[in-house]
Amino acid sequence: MSDVLAVLADVLPPERVVSPAASPLGERLGQVVTGPDRPQAIAFPQTEAELAQVIATAHRREWRLLACGNGTKLTWGGLAQGLDLVVSTARLNQVIDHAIGDMTLTAQAGVIVSPLQAQLAEHQQFLAVDPAYPAQATLGGVVATADTGSRRQRYGGVRDMLIGISFIRYDGQLAKAGGRVVKNVAGYDLMKLMTGAYGTLGVISQLTFRLYPVQETSRTVVLSGPATELRPLMATLGRSPLTPVAFDLLSPALAASLGLKAEFALAIRFQAIAPGVTEQVERLQTLVPEPLTPILLTDQDDQTFWPQIQAALFPDPPRDATAIVVKLGLRPTAVVDSLECLERLAPDLALGCVHATSGIGTVRLTGDLATVAVVEALRSRCQEWGGYLTVLEAPKALKQILDVWGYSGNALPLMQALKDQFDPYRRLSPGRFVGGL
Repeated sequence: MSDVLAVLADVLPPERVVSPAASPLGERLGQVVTGPDRPQAIAFPQTEAELAQVIATAHRREWRLLACGNGTKLTWGGLAQGLDLVVSTARLNQVIDHAIGDMTLTAQAGVIVSPLQAQLAEHQQFLAVDPAYPAQATLGGVVATADTGSRRQRYGGVRDMLIGISFIRYDGQLAKAGGRVVKNVAGYDLMKLMTGAYGTLGVISQLTFRLYPVQETSRTVVLSGPATELRPLMATLGRSPLTPVAFDLLSPALAASLGLKAEFALAIRFQAIAPGVTEQVERLQTLVPEPLTPILLTDQDDQTFWPQIQAALFPDPPRDATAIVVKLGLRPTAVVDSLECLERLAPDLALGCVHATSGIGTVRLTGDLATVAVVEALRSRCQEWGGYLTVLEAPKALKQILDVWGYSGNALPLMQALKDQFDPYRRLSPGRFVGGL
């Protein structure tokens, strides 16, 4: 094996090819790789051409590489196998085009979410995602991990708002799909394929999203109570003409951490013109049974409530190295059952939030019950309800003995065929995806 640092010195300036020990990313790599050996170098290309050249060099040298942005989700997914190189897109951080009238944005993969949202807000627009670690999360990382957040209720997942993509193939060639207009239908829909692929099919370099207008008024209604009261209400709301932007069920532990009663809580957010929001809140209140008392959050309370949920599930910096964070996918009818099961398995130690309509959610386990046994018990119940459980964050020792993805469907042969087409030598983020892909 050639010395990676020495070879890349002919590709990038010395300050943009560093050893893992010289980069903050290096501290996390020990929790990402399977064995004791870490990658020899971390490359920080600054242009799409440089990114392509780095990956072409890796292909010629038969290096295995791991792609990332700022590394906020570096520990998500399976453990990587036999890495030689880490390629960070953090310095590909330019907004290419903001078509204000068309409400689209084209930006490089390393653009960070929070400052981008502030920039878009100046034009009364926003990108409809609420990802983990927004102050550091990059657009490329959000797409690679399909990390959407509570706005999924109204705007759909990341793949629904992504209309164009550029990525570097395994051999260093640039590939593109989609375009810069919302109704573009040219080419294969590679946007959906690359979303949630964890960098195993290509390295994302540029993205185009549809944007949405900032709404005039935002209000949140929170209802706390036992599951027996919230279950029928959720079904009623699901059949009603109400159009919430977010509609989440919170576990008692998560509700308590937000200053609410230590009971199950239903958080419902409305955004529109002021009269429309007022009408929807009033209509919601007519559907709430008497034992439940609505709490109305307005203005600053509404604005801070939803980021607090993400901060509780994904504290930055992490406060507990032994915590386990999992992603759930359930039928909407099983949402309440999942958090009831969680409360029985890990009372007072499980922070859980599930989107009521999509059935997708996040659970953070801490303390003595952050164990393989609890994860497997919860996964078993999710599978019984027709869903899944994926481990996002966990200590390396746990990931070495636990199937991170727990996939039991019949699409693995198709995934393997796609991997063979996009990465025939299995060198892009090896081991990170389902089935060790």
